[in-house]
Amino acid sequence: MVLQRQTELKIWGWASPGEKISIEFRKKKYSGQADKHGNWQVMLPQQNAGGPYSMKIKGKNEIKLENILIGDVWLCSGQSNMEHFFGVHQERFAEEISQASNTEIRQFNIPMTPVLTGPQDDFPVIQWKAATADNILEFSVVAYFFAKNLHEKYGIPIGIIKSTVGGSPIEAWISEEGLMEFPGIMSTVERNKDTAFVFSENRKADAINQQIAEERPKDEGLTGEKHWYDPSYQPKDWNRMNIPGFWEDQGVQNLDGIVWFRKEIEVPAHMVGKPAKVKLGRIVDADELYINGKKVGNTSYQYPQRRYDVPADLLKTGKNVFTIRLTNYWGKGGFVTDKPYYLATENDTIDLKGYWDYKIGSVFPKTKRNPGGISMRHQPASFYNGMIAPATNYKVKGFVWYQGESNAGRPYTYEALQKAQIKDWRKKWNNEKLPFLFVQLPNFMDANYLPSESNWAALRQAQLNARSVPNTGMAIAIDLGEWNDIHPGNKKPVGDRLALAAQKLAYGETNVVSSGPLFKSAWMEEGKVILTFDHVGSGLIARDGKPLRWFALAGADRDFQWAEAKIENTQVVLSSEEVKNPVYVRYAWADNPDQVNFYNLEGLPASPFEAELPAAKQRWYGKKAAVVLTYDDALEVHLDNAIPALEERGFVGTFYLSANYEGSENRIADWRRAAQKGHELGNHTLYHPCDNSDGTRNWITPENDLANYTTAQIVREVHMTNVFLKALDGKSERTFAYTCGDTETSEGSFVEAIEDQFVALRGVHGDVNRIGEMDFTSLNCYVVDNSNADQLVKWAEKAKVGNALLVVLFHGVGGGHPLNIDLDKHNAFLDYLKSNEEDFWVTTLLEASKHAKEHKK
Repeated sequence: MVLQRQTELKIWGWASPGEKISIEFRKKKYSGQADKHGNWQVMLPQQNAGGPYSMKIKGKNEIKLENILIGDVWLCSGQSNMEHFFGVHQERFAEEISQASNTEIRQFNIPMTPVLTGPQDDFPVIQWKAATADNILEFSVVAYFFAKNLHEKYGIPIGIIKSTVGGSPIEAWISEEGLMEFPGIMSTVERNKDTAFVFSENRKADAINQQIAEERPKDEGLTGEKHWYDPSYQPKDWNRMNIPGFWEDQGVQNLDGIVWFRKEIEVPAHMVGKPAKVKLGRIVDADELYINGKKVGNTSYQYPQRRYDVPADLLKTGKNVFTIRLTNYWGKGGFVTDKPYYLATENDTIDLKGYWDYKIGSVFPKTKRNPGGISMRHQPASFYNGMIAPATNYKVKGFVWYQGESNAGRPYTYEALQKAQIKDWRKKWNNEKLPFLFVQLPNFMDANYLPSESNWAALRQAQLNARSVPNTGMAIAIDLGEWNDIHPGNKKPVGDRLALAAQKLAYGETNVVSSGPLFKSAWMEEGKVILTFDHVGSGLIARDGKPLRWFALAGADRDFQWAEAKIENTQVVLSSEEVKNPVYVRYAWADNPDQVNFYNLEGLPASPFEAELPAAKQRWYGKKAAVVLTYDDALEVHLDNAIPALEERGFVGTFYLSANYEGSENRIADWRRAAQKGHELGNHTLYHPCDNSDGTRNWITPENDLANYTTAQIVREVHMTNVFLKALDGKSERTFAYTCGDTETSEGSFVEAIEDQFVALRGVHGDVNRIGEMDFTSLNCYVVDNSNADQLVKWAEKAKVGNALLVVLFHGVGGGHPLNIDLDKHNAFLDYLKSNEEDFWVTTLLEASKHAKEHKK
């Protein structure tokens, strides 16, 4: 093992109540006694780096620990990119593996142990292992290179506590206490403590999954007289497909199921009788490989690279039948391009790419059933309880964290969760200054050469923002990813960059350039945007000598356009003919900003970022008025008519959804897409109750009569709708619109009971909103239909004169509701706003309200 140097050490364990404990370490003795529960702990004074040493622990029995080193211990945690070990990267790191012989770098590898019931006291039996030939294949690649770098620089033992689980979200690694500020997550934590409930839900899910599997047609490749992998099987009526590639890109559409691929491979005599390997890149989703009728390997999910060992006696001279049984569950199926596909012995290689014969074995029917169930690896606090809590007594130098991929679908919650995790772990280790190092997500997926929105970019921004927590450091990895692999192989630079951050943060190396350029400030000067950066090191460069790429500017409309970017000394100067009044600036804002070239001279890349210019602090970003177009009741005409009209003109709107309405239930994917395009999804309750106490609203049923509601009832509806909306857009901030403008239940006003859940609440009083007079619990709003549509321009001009906010409410747009505005009248108003966009900021109610609150201060 490795114990942390230069800090008081806690040695703890379990014994009989009252049992006396003695510890002998480095010729000194220490003593303690178990409490009434059998828990004991003994404190050892600070130790300097060194070893190996032994330790005797005596009670009624005696334990002797050998080969103890004193050095620095780092808890290295996260999901699969921290988990990936040398065993799955043997070819890339063959030299490192062959030379592994460092007994002063050690790893404590915690097995996957999700626990829902609460923090655990101990781990299963695990041994510390040294980075030697016998053990190196089990070491985390990132953590090892991090440790190796520090060991070489400081000459002290380095211990790695590896606590990782692929596919795990950040919430799983935060304690219940650390999640207290997230009520929605806490409700899940409490629910999961009911083990009977969890078991019941998973049993029901298993039954549904089994039923779905039984309903799938049998695989014809395994039901005939001869199976399709049998070398003696004679294929008839098979088609051809080029590998690698996806079958949806080669004329086969809407196919989820099992597809067989078959090819005869000519193997020369000098490759026969030797162990061989087959590389099959990556396959979506699952595969089985047969050679000459014998199964040589299989993988059950899409992410691992396929590397299969071929026994020495399997290949034969001449034709060898290779058969792949590929199962695809949803989305595109097939073979990921730009990956290795070959058969190899020690000195020879045969390319497996090209045309293969294929035949469909089974087509899975589409199913809308969601099996549900409670996945242990995705539950909040689960891995904290089982894989972090037992280590909190073990003193460490700091934390290293590589995670985020599993949260990329909801990036706007990540900053708060990351900050909560840092605070939580430091509190659990009783040291609020412990260094916390983390990796910013690398580039991944297709490169998009137009400015666009990106969840991965938004999550990188959340990680960048988390650096505001003291004693944190971030390794930028925007140049280390692979477009077609969520597990990029270039992991050594990740470990090295983390070590640079550690040198500065944890080891006091103040002169170390530990990061690439980080955005510092921006301003306008003579029509251009000037950017400054921290961590410029010896200077800024375009690494390939070409113009800087991936800088973009946008006005208040957030319509980003590429900008010309030039380095001038330690600044970057941006300009764009398309953006006359810049408000926002972005760099490398994409899933995969391919071949970034903005670095410092030390060779470290700049972090992606988004920033707002100081001029944007002007009211309405310098425009004369703000206009918010709202649409109530989740109507299908909003998706089919209003949103296309808005997007054609570069506008966004706010759409108030009642979660139980058909337009919400039937168009989930479309609403999710709308949110991704920047439209706001607002809360309009679950069932859209309105007050019918006077009996004039004959469309309101008694169960949906707000006059019959209790306040608790409407609060529950509002909360459930927030949960529904967050599942669509991943956001926690939003606005609310009173149904029918009503604000009272049978018990009186419910405004105070819900106002804290929203940035603003929209009423229906017809007027503009002036900053000094704004009531964010009931913003004014004009309700529009054909009878008053001719007043729209008049109201907009009124807002312009008063430097005010105009909120407009539409129901039907080109039909769909009794309160209807013809589509041409609706679009004519949009055209008016577009032709006067220098005067009007057209935005969502969420953004307008946040902006107005800042100015009202």
